[in-house]
Amino acid sequence: MTRAQAIEYCLSLPGVYEDYPFDAEWTAMRHSMSKKCFAFLFEREGRLFANLKCEPMRAEFLREMYRGITPAYHMNKVHWNSVYLDSDVLDDVVKTLLRDSYNLTSKKKR
Repeated sequence: MTRAQAIEYCLSLPGVYEDYPFDAEWTAMRHSMSKKCFAFLFEREGRLFANLKCEPMRAEFLREMYRGITPAYHMNKVHWNSVYLDSDVLDDVVKTLLRDSYNLTSKKKR
């Protein structure tokens, strides 16, 4: 999956916009209402990553299952994973993880 494909998928989710809070190298995908980020897309050491929020037990399971999923770079390593977008993680799995992160960070209904 490319950066453009990841951004396009994120923008297909309801109430999402892209932001560049640090520089053009870091893309933050945010909820329009709360401004919370659910995905950070960036390059590190020549590889494209996505930092995505994940339930802690599932995060560990995914790290064991895929070489391309590691504890998140520059984020809470219990609740966030870094996903190498050019790895053994299939695009459909990446889309599921993006959607899950979106749902985990959306405003909770009372």
